[in-house]
Amino acid sequence: MDFRETFATWRYGANFIPGNAVNQLEMWQAESFDPATIRRELAWGAALGMRVMRVYLHDLLYQQDARGFLKRIEAYLAIADELDIRTMFVFFDDCWNADFALGPQPAPRPRTHNSGWVQSPGRRAADDPAQWGRLEEYVTGVMRHFAQDRRVLAWDLYNEPGNGPAGDHETSSGCRGKASLPLLNAVFAWAKAARAEQPYTVGLWSLEPEYDELNRAALEQSQVVSFHSYAPPEGLRERIDFLRYLAGGRPLVCTEYMARRRGSTFAGCLPLLKAKNVTAIHWGLVAGKTNTIYPWGWKAEDGEPEQWFHDVFRKNGTMLYEAERAVFEQVCNDAQPDPNTKQERNGAK
Repeated sequence: MDFRETFATWRYGANFIPGNAVNQLEMWQAESFDPATIRRELAWGAALGMRVMRVYLHDLLYQQDARGFLKRIEAYLAIADELDIRTMFVFFDDCWNADFALGPQPAPRPRTHNSGWVQSPGRRAADDPAQWGRLEEYVTGVMRHFAQDRRVLAWDLYNEPGNGPAGDHETSSGCRGKASLPLLNAVFAWAKAARAEQPYTVGLWSLEPEYDELNRAALEQSQVVSFHSYAPPEGLRERIDFLRYLAGGRPLVCTEYMARRRGSTFAGCLPLLKAKNVTAIHWGLVAGKTNTIYPWGWKAEDGEPEQWFHDVFRKNGTMLYEAERAVFEQVCNDAQPDPNTKQERNGAK
């Protein structure tokens, strides 16, 4: 299928988790799901022109209470749609903590990047095909429920396959590598069987040789080509040009970028992504319990960094760096309106 029309309107936005959630489970569990906070924080992003959010789900939530989980996704989508935000949902993730459970989640460790983030489905389920039946039900159940829902922009089937508990792009310690290939191929097959109208993808997050098989599988089977780049603008440009050549006309989506201390900044990267017509989704909206304002590998004893790593807003809605507002305003002024937005559909001006 040709999804170029879906991405004809350029969009930018964030990887979103509310500031009062330490991980995907705390965001979505019935006891801690917080529509008021979601609405307030998404509105801050929308006010800066953000029109797409990437949001992580988790297999245990569907296994526990599929109907309730789908209702909470519906509630989130209703809020996002009111703000003209479309969403890319993520099913699986190989990053950070491999041991996790439903229920109250651990408090964040001070000054530790993503100390509470959890993998899905985790190494035990990923390496146990006997559990894949429930994983298939999770993927196809969610996709079929929202198969014709225009509020969903796309499906990201598997975040950073082959990564591991370090999760920080700077060490290969504990990385799964090609051990994730069987589940990666399986989730593509399940997505295809779901026959949703929205495109599906798996991002190329590392181009190191040990990920060649994973990248080949992701590139060949993705309906749109997505990728991560925490490089400065020149590195981002090289990756865009390389992947555009390999994409064969498929739209490009950058599903993670922006790490200020590494030279991946809004000022340097966001105008480039717009000029290249690459949907741009940076890491982090609100500086909260995920602690992603702190760099990968940062420790509590390191104190406060001279420059925040990810995120745009403080929990009170003020910007971490007010000077970045001008970048968002400029790309908004240059952007074309989306004819499918809520205002346009309702005839509002």
